[in-house]
Amino acid sequence: MAEQVGPVVPVGPTGEPAGPPKVLPWLVLHTVGRLAVFALLTVVLWAAGLDFWSGLLFGLVLSMPLAYVLLRRSRERLSEALVVRSEQRRREKEQLRSRLSGDQG
Repeated sequence: MAEQVGPVVPVGPTGEPAGPPKVLPWLVLHTVGRLAVFALLTVVLWAAGLDFWSGLLFGLVLSMPLAYVLLRRSRERLSEALVVRSEQRRREKEQLRSRLSGDQG
């Protein structure tokens, strides 16, 4: 078996190294999804006979675990994108500190 040396670089559809995942599209998708789950559940509760405030409150409370289950993929993608962005910013910060301290390594 051949051993792999160095980090694995994901490859994009063009054969070039893939860029980091975008945060904004996944953030928008997840936020809109959570709002849609809340709105749909609230409407269902109102149709079931709950009054305005009870429907809103129960819709809010019940939509949290339901959205957690239904929106698992978008939540995981958003988390991955945030981790990649955080690591990239950490590396850039270390490089900047290194350059400012005079190290040219």
